[in-house]
Amino acid sequence: MQDRVGRMDMHDQDSKSREGRRRAGLLARFGRNRRGSVAIEFTALAIPFAMLVFAILESCISFAAQQVLSNATDDIARQLRTGQVKAADVNETALKKMICDRLDIVVASGCPDLVVDLREFPTFAAAAAVKIKLTTDGDIDTTGFAVKPGPSMSKNMLRVFYRWPVITDFMRKSMSNLKGGKTLHFATATWQNEPFDD
Repeated sequence: MQDRVGRMDMHDQDSKSREGRRRAGLLARFGRNRRGSVAIEFTALAIPFAMLVFAILESCISFAAQQVLSNATDDIARQLRTGQVKAADVNETALKKMICDRLDIVVASGCPDLVVDLREFPTFAAAAAVKIKLTTDGDIDTTGFAVKPGPSMSKNMLRVFYRWPVITDFMRKSMSNLKGGKTLHFATATWQNEPFDD
């Protein structure tokens, strides 16, 4: 019995050493092969793979930034709607700072490409009629933009725009819709203020 176990152990060791020699032989043959087909095939696959990975990363980061912008807009709109932030305390600089403080995690310091528009409207239909316009050179048309929130019970609309830079060069042409290779991130909220004390 012990003899049989010993023979089995020797057989296992022999097969392991044969397997190791076979692998070493494959690696040696791979290293000696100078035809270049492996390198060409690797390059042919690596370039599209890298482009796909960069496209996925670019899209994911852009989408995450858009979601952060939407959340910030909803949060500021809620504070204005409930009277937590009063109309008298809101000007363009203060509004941009409130939004920028929430965007700092995904944008450049100071939010240099942030544009805001906060206005009171007589009806929701009037607010819905406001459209996003671009200038002839492909930038945001800020004509009519203001920061003038209404008092309690008024109807208001907050629009927040950010010119998001497309980082990957080969994605810039397909992803950008603004001048300078940037894409427009946009969020809006329309509401009627609650009956708070002005």
